Parts: sequence; C-alpha cells; structure tokens
Amino acid sequence: MRPRPPRRWLVPLSPRVLVVGTTPDYIDWIRQSRPDRALFLTDRVLRRGAQEPCPAPAEEILCDLSDHRQVRLALQGHLQREALRPAGVAAYDCESMELAARLAGELGLAYPSVQAVANCRDKFAAKALWEQNGLRCPKSRRVGSAADAVKFSHDLGAPCVLKPISGSGSELIFRCASARACETRFETIARGLQQRRSNRLYQPRRPDAPQILAEEWVDGEEFSCDFWVENGRASIIRLTRKILASNGPFGTARGYLLSAALPAEVDHDSLLQTLCRSAAALGLERAICMLDFKVQDGQIVLLELAPRPGGDCLPFLLRRCWGLDILGLHLDFCAGRPVDFTPPADARPCLGLRLHARQSGILKKLEPHLLAQDPRVRDIHLARKPGERVRMPPADYDSWLLGYVIFEPDAGLDPAVQCRTLAAKLVVEMA
Repeated sequence: MRPRPPRRWLVPLSPRVLVVGTTPDYIDWIRQSRPDRALFLTDRVLRRGAQEPCPAPAEEILCDLSDHRQVRLALQGHLQREALRPAGVAAYDCESMELAARLAGELGLAYPSVQAVANCRDKFAAKALWEQNGLRCPKSRRVGSAADAVKFSHDLGAPCVLKPISGSGSELIFRCASARACETRFETIARGLQQRRSNRLYQPRRPDAPQILAEEWVDGEEFSCDFWVENGRASIIRLTRKILASNGPFGTARGYLLSAALPAEVDHDSLLQTLCRSAAALGLERAICMLDFKVQDGQIVLLELAPRPGGDCLPFLLRRCWGLDILGLHLDFCAGRPVDFTPPADARPCLGLRLHARQSGILKKLEPHLLAQDPRVRDIHLARKPGERVRMPPADYDSWLLGYVIFEPDAGLDPAVQCRTLAAKLVVEMA
C-alpha cells in the first residue's frame, strides 16, 4: 500500500530546505553557512565513511537513497515526528536530482520536474531537444555495440567521443580517432558501466536502450557557466574557462580560470539568450543551472546542462576569490528567496588547479610545502593522506584526485603552463 504524503497543510512552513543526497563536506559547509536552514537526506554509505561531524538526528535522515520506498517512509516519519514542512528541495549532485524531483512532487514543493531532470541526465535526449529548438550541439547517436560506434565515426568522417548516456565529469569518456579505438573504448565503457551498476549515477532510466553515446568531437575552447533562469530570463553567476589536461584521461579538467569577462568572440546578449533557451528546451523554468559549452568559430556549442551549481573545486574557488557562497545561494533559491548577484567587475583572474596522481599505489608522502611558498597561491586543500590507496582511471576517477590549489595566475603567461609548473611542486611519493 502506497503511503500517503505528510499532511503538510496542518504544519507551518519551516525555514529548512530538504537537501537530497549531498556529500558530508557539502553538508558541513551548509551547516556552517546556513545554520538551521537545511534538513539533510543522506545515504548511509556516505555518512559511514565521513570525516566531518555528524548532524543531530533531527537535522539528518539516513537511509538507502536507491530505495525510493524506504526514502519516502523515512522522510514521512521524520517530518511527522518533527512537525516539519520543508520550505523547498535542493540537490547538489546529479545522481540525486531525480529523487529530489520525485520528493518535491510528493511534498507539493517547487523543483524541476522529473521529466526535466530526465532530459538533463540523458545526454542524448538533451542534444535531441536542443537540436529541435535550433541550438547548436554535437551530432550524437546511441550505440549498442562496438560496430555501431565504428559506423557512427565512419559516417561522421571525423573523430568521435564515446561516453555513458548518464554520468558526469570526464568519467569513462574517450576521444576515438580510429575504428580500433572505437572498438576498444566501447568495451572499456561497457565494462565500466557493469562495474558501476550499483552506482546511482549510472542507473539507466531506460534499461532496454543503449547506455553508451557516440557524439561528434568539437574543437574549441571549453567553458563552464553557472546561471539562474526565472521568468523567462537568464542571469550569469560565474563563467570559467576550463584548462584541459594535455595528458591523462580525455576531457579531464586540470583547472578552472575564473573571470567576469566573456570570451571575446561571444556577444553577452547572445550568451544570455542561449542560456535561457538551453534551459527552456529541457523543460527548466526556474532553476540554478550549470552549463558546459565550447566556443567554435564564434559560435556556442552546447555540451551538458544540469539543474544544480557546478561542483568539483568551483564552490571553493568562488568562495575564496569572490566571497560568493554558491551552496548557500542555491539553498536560498530553492527556498523561494530572491537571488540578486552580479559578478564583480574588478575581480582579478583566479584559477582553481586540480592536483592528480600520476600512478597507482599507496601514498607514502604528500607534501605541499613548495606549493605554499609560491606567492601566487591563495589556498591549498589536500583530499588524500599518506597510507591511502590510489587507483588510476578508468578503474577509479575519485582516488587519483589528490586535492586542489587556488591561485592568482601571472598576467601575460599561459594559464595552462602555470598549472603544469605549479602542480609539479606537489611532492608525491608512492610505496
């Protein structure tokens, strides 16, 4: 028997926003920046291995987020016991957005619809909708076999990119310039998806459809943008240029260059119009969004969009360099509060550099003293400790990330070169 939703009309509105499925570091951040403003729905596995302090039981619900019925019952019981009626629903991670949409619908709260989230999460569906609405994006095709991937590349007459239909970042993404590469990389992705079958990030919405996408490789500089869309208009929060790694897994962001300036070849009004149309085409009417795109021959080519702010080191970069708490801003937005933010016009360029391991093994030494001595460096955060095991992609895309550095690049020097030379100052020894 399906449980009824809580009798919300008998409970006064709480200032708390239901935060669905985020990680303990984000939870700790939000608890400090917005105390008593969030109720956390957290996966037990994440809390079990967390180093951050555990919220009080009234502040956090622990359960298996892959079990919707368990989640619904746990949430309903908690809201009734605490006499809470959440002010909104928020999600900061791709794998939790569909659950957030379903819970928002059951609670009668504003959030992007289940269908809109599905459009964003399915990279093929997103590109089909963008094409239908006259927005430029890479040509793409679902491929169910290595032969399908080879045929797509042959039909394209150019290198292609293979990736999971879902997923995020550069995980299991490969550029293929030959038939042999298509065959090899298709099998690598298929094995990777099989190994990740219990990962909520890779749960297929349509199990009967191919879960691998082949798409046109587009040359050009890549950018990432946070913006909010509301009442048919888009407003930019931040624009960053991606510094892509020249070695390692394809598409890996070595760093993010934060600047209030737009690419010289892109008109500001055209960008705003594209942001608004890209969100509307996927069914998003009111949301804070993250869009990845490339600029090729002065045209914007859309890659991926998610109704959440950008993650990775970006929130830390924004907080350190602009004093902007993007996680708190998103929480306020999801509670229905008005958002008013303009990127500072006089801000110095700032760069978030991701630090990666170069080989697998057990970390013997991880020493940042040379980094700390560099006058450009503003902040250092190490995510690993000596004694931890590191595995390299494609086996593991998490443990090889050692941390990040935030620095102000020297003017007139190539940011990519500065990233390489600065990253080399991290002393790493493997046992």
